[in-house]
Order: sequence, then C-alpha cells, then structure tokens
Amino acid sequence: MENLTVNEGKTAAIISHFTVIGLIIAFVLNMNKKNAFASFYIRQMLGLNLLYMANIWIVYRYLGNTIGWAVGVLLFVLWIISLLAVLKGEKKLVPVVGEQFQNLFKGI
Repeated sequence: MENLTVNEGKTAAIISHFTVIGLIIAFVLNMNKKNAFASFYIRQMLGLNLLYMANIWIVYRYLGNTIGWAVGVLLFVLWIISLLAVLKGEKKLVPVVGEQFQNLFKGI
C-alpha cells in the first residue's frame, strides 16, 4: 500500500480500535475523503465489535461464563493483532474472520 495512503488513514484506523464510539468517529472521519487503509480497519473493527456484542448477549447468556470469558480473551487477542498491524502501517487481516469482515462490510 502506498505510504501516503497509510499515513493519511492511520489516525482514523487507530481511533476505530477504541470502543464503538471510536469506530463511529473513524467512520465519520472517513466519509468525506475515503481512505483505503482506514476503511480496511473500520471494516475489521466493525466485525470485531459485533462479535464482542454477540459474545456478551448470546455466549455469556446461553453457554456460560467460562466459555464467554474464553471467547472474550480470543477477541481481545484479535484486537491486539489488529492494533499492532495499524501501528506498523500494515494492512493485515484479523486471523480466521478478517476475510469475512472485508466481504460483509465492503460498502464501507
């Protein structure tokens, strides 16, 4: 990816990693001038946030605290992998589910 594109989108990509509000702020920042790097990570974080919410609402409720905790730790590890890739300026898919996030949210 072009270095200029990465530098311009890095701020929005980093902001998208911090809570749902950060994701919304990054989405708004990226609306006017679309940046491929920022859009890539907004899609990744949208997917991870949806999985996190599903973990809270479904897994904890129906499968129990232990499994919910384990899924939460796995999601946290995926979040760390994504954040480290942003900080390095790399476009790196989240393992296992990253490709699905890119396909599901390709309109963003």
